[in-house]
Amino acid sequence: MSLRIHLRTVLVWAGTVLVLAFAGSGIACAQELTPRAYWPAPTKTNVLIFGYAYSTGDVVVDPTLPVIGTDTQNNFLQFGYQRAFGLAGRSASLLVSVPYVWGTTRAAVSDGLTELEGTRNISALSDTRIRLSVNLLGAPAMDPPAFQQLRKKPKPILGTSVQLSVPTGEFESDKVINAGTDRWALKADLGYIHPIRPTWIAEVDLGVWFFTDNELLGLTREQSPMVAGEFHLIKRFRPGFWASFDMNFYRGGQTTIAGELNANLQRNSRAGATLVYPFRPGHAIKGTFSTGVVTQSGGDYTSFQVNYLFVWR
Repeated sequence: MSLRIHLRTVLVWAGTVLVLAFAGSGIACAQELTPRAYWPAPTKTNVLIFGYAYSTGDVVVDPTLPVIGTDTQNNFLQFGYQRAFGLAGRSASLLVSVPYVWGTTRAAVSDGLTELEGTRNISALSDTRIRLSVNLLGAPAMDPPAFQQLRKKPKPILGTSVQLSVPTGEFESDKVINAGTDRWALKADLGYIHPIRPTWIAEVDLGVWFFTDNELLGLTREQSPMVAGEFHLIKRFRPGFWASFDMNFYRGGQTTIAGELNANLQRNSRAGATLVYPFRPGHAIKGTFSTGVVTQSGGDYTSFQVNYLFVWR
């Protein structure tokens, strides 16, 4: 009986982290890598996003548990829409993203004498992600000619954003792994773009995630805020064609279940690369890759993603 309780706990934690790692745009809440998040676009620019992502890895989120390992393979389909507009004379954008996820998680635990394995398959809509960003300095609302001037002579840009994870994903209270989180999450963020040369740009941003409570198998789960930072080195080749080296770090997110604090403080980092290639006017392919480089609790996975972007004004 004790071993079965341990296994249920492992699957609870595995499912929780899987949802956090891949909900929304197919990238983690704190674990996400998003280059050019504050690079502006001409007002009235619209972008449709259709994407597929695959993630695989070992997720161990509570080092106090007798965990041998977890193995996860998840697939994601993403639909997103982004609109650029002017807000109080500044360039701004609104992004809405809805993912569908299907995959399998396997976990094993041991009491030193016996091993027990469990498997959970999911296939459902995940949580919707909404992001509003506004550039405060260096990028006023602009038409296409003004935007082309900015491209030729980039300026430092300071921006801010608010991102909201909405609990629209499927959630079954009697299941330990779900496609949705059954809770709200909000990220407040500040980003800065610095032109090194006309075609080389450095981008950094720092934000904090806040989470509401939810329930897992009838137990109240709380999570402390999580600080997340990103760094991107971006090379622009020609309009719409660019590549970047991406790295992040995140710390915090320790959880409490039924009043008991868990030893799962996250102090992790990921690295990856992004390439965007326009193959005809208004059409582009975006490919991303990322993997864990420092993992002290949770999030040790590798992710591949391909998006098709359709742009019009």
